[in-house]
Amino acid sequence: MSHTLVVRDGTVVDHRGAREADVVARDGEITRVEPATEVAADTTIHADGAYVAPGLVDAHVHLMMDAGPDPASDTDRSTASLTFRAASNLRDALAAGVTTVRDLGAPDGIALEAAAAVDERVLPGPRVVACGRNVVMTGGHGHWFGREADGPDEIRKAVREQLKAGAGVVKCMATGGVLTPGANTGAPELAPDELETLVETARAKDVPTAAHAHGTAGIRNAVEAGIDSIEHGTFMDARAAEEMAEAGTYWVPTASALVGIIQHADDAPIPDYAVEKAREAEAAFEEAFEHALAADVTIAMGTDAGTPFNTFADIPDELALMVEYGMSPEAAFEAATRTAADLVGVDAGQVEPGLRADLVLLPDDPRTSAEVWSSVETVVARGRQLDART
Repeated sequence: MSHTLVVRDGTVVDHRGAREADVVARDGEITRVEPATEVAADTTIHADGAYVAPGLVDAHVHLMMDAGPDPASDTDRSTASLTFRAASNLRDALAAGVTTVRDLGAPDGIALEAAAAVDERVLPGPRVVACGRNVVMTGGHGHWFGREADGPDEIRKAVREQLKAGAGVVKCMATGGVLTPGANTGAPELAPDELETLVETARAKDVPTAAHAHGTAGIRNAVEAGIDSIEHGTFMDARAAEEMAEAGTYWVPTASALVGIIQHADDAPIPDYAVEKAREAEAAFEEAFEHALAADVTIAMGTDAGTPFNTFADIPDELALMVEYGMSPEAAFEAATRTAADLVGVDAGQVEPGLRADLVLLPDDPRTSAEVWSSVETVVARGRQLDART
């Protein structure tokens, strides 16, 4: 059934600036952004001067995780249990003003099925773009929910399995990670020829790629292979940042993941190995941000939501962290809307006719205040209103 929504008397704001305008959406798509629009509507939202902004796009989440202290403890949980958790996380993200998420690793088709459930309106939630299972070396980081593969032939097969299942992005582990026992956080895992095969196989189907990569060698291997985005990039040095900028590789910093562990290290049962690795990474991550900003690396917002004390309800806190690490509020806003939408490959991130009607109402200008995202008033996803306060 056709549905028309109008947002009246608001200040429309996106990365291009602010203007006084009404927003009209029909069947989930923005059709007009004009002052004093006269149109019959099924739903009318009176903004009363509030800022009408694009919904946030989180380019790195794990829907099946619960932000508990030890994700590896989920290895024995049933698919049904993890699926119910994913449904809860979707609701929390949407209420926080997040209208698109990119899931970068879940077992048993959970995130792929979540994407379909949201599209079919079975579940309330942001749009989901999912990778299916991460492609990892045998015993590599996140192997308990990844697809283990060794050598180019196995990598090719693993990627094709994810594509067959409907993956909208192919994700791999180029280095070790913080939350896997026995893994060296910065050490390369997948070899250069394996990364090249992964990219080549995904590109054959026009599907982008993402690489979990903490250490400089792993980052550079991934960039040289043609990976589209580097996730985390904790130990990025100046040379790696320059190579990323030259190649047009996106960086998704996921500051919330590191901060969640460090802030709760002394008062929660986070595994000792994870705390130790997070503390080793803390200073390096600050330097990585400096290198990325100096080289003008393209930054897209992502949180790694689901990792310890990194909840879906708190996804907007990532913007304030990005500001703490040196970005302006305006740059963080663009990274979390237009740039993240470009990376994920969705028709969102701006308030523009022809794009999806994913909107939030805010009491202040998000270009000048990252903290305003803690005060989301109303959320519109695919042209339908959700009251974030209920």
